Amino acid sequence: MINPASRTKSIELSLIRKMFEVTNPNAINLGIGEPDFDVPENIKNAMKRSIDENDTHYTPNKGYIELREEISKKFKKENDINTNPDDIIVTVGASEGLYMCTQAFVEKGDEVLLPNPSFLSYESCIKLADGNIVPVDCKMENEFKLKAEDVQEKISNKTKAIILNSPSNPTGAVMEKEDIKAIADLSIDENFLIISDEIYEKIIYGKKNYSPAKYSDNVITLNGFSKTYAMTGLRIGYLATTNENYTEQLLKIHQYNIACANTTAQRGAYEALTGPQDEVEKMVFEFQKRRDLIIRRLNEMEYETVNAEGAFYVFPKIEDEDFVMKAADAGVITVPGIAFGTNGKNHVRMSYANSYENIEKAMNILEERVVNG
Repeated sequence: MINPASRTKSIELSLIRKMFEVTNPNAINLGIGEPDFDVPENIKNAMKRSIDENDTHYTPNKGYIELREEISKKFKKENDINTNPDDIIVTVGASEGLYMCTQAFVEKGDEVLLPNPSFLSYESCIKLADGNIVPVDCKMENEFKLKAEDVQEKISNKTKAIILNSPSNPTGAVMEKEDIKAIADLSIDENFLIISDEIYEKIIYGKKNYSPAKYSDNVITLNGFSKTYAMTGLRIGYLATTNENYTEQLLKIHQYNIACANTTAQRGAYEALTGPQDEVEKMVFEFQKRRDLIIRRLNEMEYETVNAEGAFYVFPKIEDEDFVMKAADAGVITVPGIAFGTNGKNHVRMSYANSYENIEKAMNILEERVVNG
């Protein structure tokens, strides 16, 4: 028996995935954050053409230049960020981008500020880089929105980076512009890096997403196509910096780990950016309907629930420690909030990336068999 590297010992397998192992396959899944929509036809056709034309060889390490040019245009038009295609790297999903950032910039003893609660991959990536996590509580009374004054209190001379995620997984919180700008200003004054995960930026209801890279050069912006275009399994994302020195370090991790992102998925991503956006608008409209349904039903069951403004998650306060297992036994998969940080205790994450009909059924099951059972 060969002992594993010590850096893996503090890492747990995903509690989200574990939930699927304890439930029957016919359960209604409110656990996974994956849109139930299909990839839009124009994107499918672009990928089919790519294969038919034998466009299946290596691309440049950073990705096709024409795709990076379109990403750069997108940043300028939608985020007011001036980027150079040479400072954009096409990645194997936003997940690879996150791993690249922590491996390239975080080392033993560095502190990384992390919203609490936040997506569980952030903690694991920091630990794999031997960094130290400094949680910053996102309070329910603030609708789980990260506040700049709470961040400022946690900054020390060991602070290397902060990870932002707005709209948020697991809470659906959308940060306010003044907090984004204030944290960006702090990154300049205190000289730390912002890793801004904006994968849910298009899935937003009545609000606007603000990118910290508009206000600071100490930012790496992560994004991708999985959530907006229902391209989860195609594993295609991107990151961008406004500092060529940052890009070079990130490229080292990407180059020796991945080489380049999937050729066919890159062609699909190009079509996603340049083609019609009608399907995206339809998806967001449907997500908002589902959000309204799940929040209304949870509140009717007297589970206090913040009116999530983005992504496709709600994070109700549920103090019954056995709720998740009771729900699973009844046929509804959810995820315990503690999986996303200590501030997730007494909460449960539910994804509404499932059909309206299934969400309605799931709420009926919870009401009849868990709340009143």
